[in-house]
Amino acid sequence: MRFLVTGTAGFIGFHLARRLLAEGHEVVGVDGMTAYYDVTLKRQRLAILNQSPGFANHEFMIEDGTRLVDLVGEARPDIVIHLAAQAGVRYSVENPRAYVDANVVGTLNMLEACRAHPVRHLLLASTSSAYGANPDIPFRETDRAVSPVSLYAATKLATEHMAHSYAHLFAIPTTAFRFFTVYGPWGRPDMALFLFVRKILAGEPIEVFNDGKSERDFTYIDDLVEAILRLVPLAPPGPGSEAAPVPGDTLSPAAPFRLVNIGGGRPVNLMNFVAAIEAATGRTAERVYKPLPPGDVERTFASADLLEALTGYRPATPLERGVPAFVAWYRAHYGV
Repeated sequence: MRFLVTGTAGFIGFHLARRLLAEGHEVVGVDGMTAYYDVTLKRQRLAILNQSPGFANHEFMIEDGTRLVDLVGEARPDIVIHLAAQAGVRYSVENPRAYVDANVVGTLNMLEACRAHPVRHLLLASTSSAYGANPDIPFRETDRAVSPVSLYAATKLATEHMAHSYAHLFAIPTTAFRFFTVYGPWGRPDMALFLFVRKILAGEPIEVFNDGKSERDFTYIDDLVEAILRLVPLAPPGPGSEAAPVPGDTLSPAAPFRLVNIGGGRPVNLMNFVAAIEAATGRTAERVYKPLPPGDVERTFASADLLEALTGYRPATPLERGVPAFVAWYRAHYGV
């Protein structure tokens, strides 16, 4: 099939595009190459994708609605996977407009493109941050997500609601998935694993927030890609469908729309996370304890029940395998 993937120079988009190409699909990629983090790393990812004859790269910002609509019309993809976004909770405190522009306006442009040029299935990325101050665990897709504690989360919730409205108005089969702390080789330099490994190997202290009491439901990148690909053929049916119900399904009663968590449901304490990095690097970290930053949540914990019911799969790679894989990549890539 032909896929259009936004954010192909990004961490997740790169891994997803590479897997699709390896399976013989065509991938039309879009990325704005923003300088939120090291653009060199993005160029290196793209260089790998560009080695495949099935990959076509387009470099522009998804805020350019006319260009995005034109590209979807020219490419005529079977499937659109919309990953491009301004990520990061803490940066949304510093530069909120970047989040509205990329996440809200950019997603609106993609919805308009799929309205003008219908596709079999639109899949778009959301975040575990959408659960915000929700006290109930594990986080279930049916929980009321009405208390975001960062603008990043608020913009992602907005994209979910926008996508539902377009699914209803224009019959666009849409799946929104909420990611839970994705990590692995070629990861983002602003995320904890990358920061901790870099500083520990350089002999620098690491900042440990919330006295190390925070917990995160980590998802290894290969597991995430597998889950996305298993969801691709499961385009949500519209209202009135006679499809057999799935336990706990989030199918909308008004639109061909579904919301799915992608996480393993095994939260890890921050101190255990640091210990896994110390074991993988063979170094002991010097810790500087700091309070929880504005916008951060203390815990994420995915219910993977719906994902497993739909696909027969749930992320299962343990930190004991995933963290050493990242450390090995980091050492090789940066010659450390």
